[in-house]
Amino acid sequence: MKRIIGKGMLLLLTMFLPAMLLTGCGEGEGLRDGYYTAQASDYNYGWKEYITIMVKGGGIVSVEYNAENASGFIKSWDNAYMQTMLHSNGTYPNEYTRYYAGQLLENQGEGKIDGITGATSSHNSFEKLAAAVLEQARKGDSGIVYVNTGH
Repeated sequence: MKRIIGKGMLLLLTMFLPAMLLTGCGEGEGLRDGYYTAQASDYNYGWKEYITIMVKGGGIVSVEYNAENASGFIKSWDNAYMQTMLHSNGTYPNEYTRYYAGQLLENQGEGKIDGITGATSSHNSFEKLAAAVLEQARKGDSGIVYVNTGH
């Protein structure tokens, strides 16, 4: 009968297999694959903000940050709101939502999210929502988590 595993291969298996098994045992370590959503618990000026992330291979591959009104209309699509906010604050939802989401994607939930002047309230909400959605991803809990963003 032929030997399938040589002595060298057997030695490698006995050394590395236990380490590989233990690596997967750490609860709460890293992000688990799936979709995760954190949503503001209350409306603020008629809008309820949310973040949805997709995790694949243990890393964030997409981030959506936005707000919706009671009828489900998305804030970034509201051209009248955009014009008003741009003229009064120097920014608008379609700009800052992409910027904040891009930073979360780029730094994979590690590090600080830089704010944009004129969107401070949304920045504060984003940080709270991001912390909550990342915690959900660490747990592997795909239920929506509701966050008091407390403006």
